[in-house]
Amino acid sequence: MAILEEPHDRTSLVLYGSETGMAQDVAAEVGAIFERLHFSTRVVELNSVNISRLAKSLIVVIIISTTGQGDLPANAQTFWKQLLRRRLPPDHLSDVRFTTFGLGDSSYPKYNWAARKLHKRLIQLGAKEFQARGEADVQHPEGTDGSFIPWSADLRRHLLEAYEYPEGLSPIPDDTLLQPKWTLEEARGSGNAEFSRHSFLAETSTGRLENQEDGSQNESPPDLTPSDGILQGDTPPNDLLPIPGSITVNLDENDRVTAMHHWQDVRRITFSTSTSVDYEPGDVLTIFPKNFPQDVEDLISIMDWGHVADIPLRCVRTRTATGQQHDDPSPIPHLLPVPQLTLRNLLLHYLDITAIPRRSFFSFIAHFTDDPVHKERLLEFTRPQYLDELYDYTTRPRRSILEVLHDFRSVKIPWSWVGSVIPVLKGRQFSIASGGSLKRTSIEPGGLGRFELLVAIVKYRTVIKKVRQGVCSRYLSSLPKGTKLNVLLRKGGLNTAKTEARRPVIMVAPGTGVAPMRSLVYERLSWKEEEEGHHQDSKNIHTNGLGPSVPGIGDNVLFFGCRNKESDFFFREEWEELKSRLGLQVYTAFSRDQKKKVYVQDVIREQAEVVYRLLHDRSGIVYICGSSGKMPQAVREALIEVFQSQGAVEREDAEKQLLAMEKEGRYKQETW
Repeated sequence: MAILEEPHDRTSLVLYGSETGMAQDVAAEVGAIFERLHFSTRVVELNSVNISRLAKSLIVVIIISTTGQGDLPANAQTFWKQLLRRRLPPDHLSDVRFTTFGLGDSSYPKYNWAARKLHKRLIQLGAKEFQARGEADVQHPEGTDGSFIPWSADLRRHLLEAYEYPEGLSPIPDDTLLQPKWTLEEARGSGNAEFSRHSFLAETSTGRLENQEDGSQNESPPDLTPSDGILQGDTPPNDLLPIPGSITVNLDENDRVTAMHHWQDVRRITFSTSTSVDYEPGDVLTIFPKNFPQDVEDLISIMDWGHVADIPLRCVRTRTATGQQHDDPSPIPHLLPVPQLTLRNLLLHYLDITAIPRRSFFSFIAHFTDDPVHKERLLEFTRPQYLDELYDYTTRPRRSILEVLHDFRSVKIPWSWVGSVIPVLKGRQFSIASGGSLKRTSIEPGGLGRFELLVAIVKYRTVIKKVRQGVCSRYLSSLPKGTKLNVLLRKGGLNTAKTEARRPVIMVAPGTGVAPMRSLVYERLSWKEEEEGHHQDSKNIHTNGLGPSVPGIGDNVLFFGCRNKESDFFFREEWEELKSRLGLQVYTAFSRDQKKKVYVQDVIREQAEVVYRLLHDRSGIVYICGSSGKMPQAVREALIEVFQSQGAVEREDAEKQLLAMEKEGRYKQETW
């Protein structure tokens, strides 16, 4: 039997915890489902809400990704801490009806862990499950949509069954365009600069609603002056974006470290700061890329936006059907102030025009064409039965939004809607490759902060023979020395600690996955030097079959893999030096230097005795870093075989030993 509700009680709250922005995109799609069923809906990040206010909404939906070792994203941690308060009674959330949807990667041992433990905790506090938890796997052949589409269809069906509409209303059809909650308009009048600074930077930079006491998240940026000659040259402008909580860094080095004849350009990028900065192995830098002027000009041209491209704009809330302003945060964070905020600058700095479009993008732009053939084709891409065609058109060839708009030239997006149609250009995270003494520009007191990154420049040809480039790596590769950037320093998922210094470590890190392991190696070296001094007497060094080791620090073993010894053996000279300084033992797998391909998992099997002794007999820690997909599972399989053969146990027992290592925090994976 349907539940009758008064219109003002028909509210929903869609919360997201997102590290890369994918969960935020999915949350927006869920919000649209509620809006079409006439729910008053808010879509905000988890950290913006106090748990005591959850019951004020009829339905709560949480979309969350998993990061690190089964951790919640940074913008969900405050919310999670609220749920873990010891004094909360078991019926604290008894008036809350909810469901959750997790975004995960099945190559991780703790697949969708964040969604599972969050869902479980809500039930422990008395919340009622409105619909079964959904889980998406990025490794699914059809991506996250392979799971999200059927789950969201079930959500809509459950809502239709449980809640009748207010009198005189019916569901808003899918072919009816929902009004955006924010639009752009020309900025006119003397109060515009103040409006922009208040609305964009203080109110919308984080989307915080109830927890505004964190002043560090709402810092005002310095005054900026408009860029001159944006379209001079073919590189992005060098304006510093007003990112709350950011660190200003200077680009000191941007050097290729792979051989010139090698197929891939990998850069060793070094930044310095004007103050000392501390961080740990596994921590990441978030870099906000910018689009290239020629791409922006191309989009302006095909959309016929030339007449408004360079006039000052402001972002304004629209109003609901009842005349109230929407209270969702702006979809575009930390905007430039007037007069810098123009359509051109918005496209250069903030909107991801080279992203692979989601289904919702096709649904939007189908409203902006008067070509019936184009309209029908665009709508086909939004229908579940054509999911394979959408994949073949977008994901498989990595076709971008800009290219889609070239294919469908009849589409003309209103410039005032652009911030609601084109996704935000999100920051990209890079594991820091420096640690120990490399975290400072000088070992002397007063040394300034320093970061090193190992960045693979993404450039390849797709199945349709088009050259593709990663938006952030393309941006980074174009930057000259001396460029200044505002970046964010974020806690990583490896959870290293000095208390683990005496434990042996095995590091498995093919390709650029070696970056966080290099950080760990230098951090462990600094721990050793702190404990024993910089001039350790050689008589205290002993051998244990793995090379010289140092009392007070556990054994350090690195399994590194790449294509060729002479082309992409990263930090080769450093490893040689660290053999004597730290007792580091490096085992290599050069997959293309012989007829039979050899990978890190093969070398792990070859060194089974060493691996078993350090992990099983001496309770060591294993770190697996690098590309997600097949590698982590192949390494795990090799470790299972090592435990089987060396421990003379059945496979089931070997798997249990690895699971026990995970629970003890001795099996750590960070892949991307």
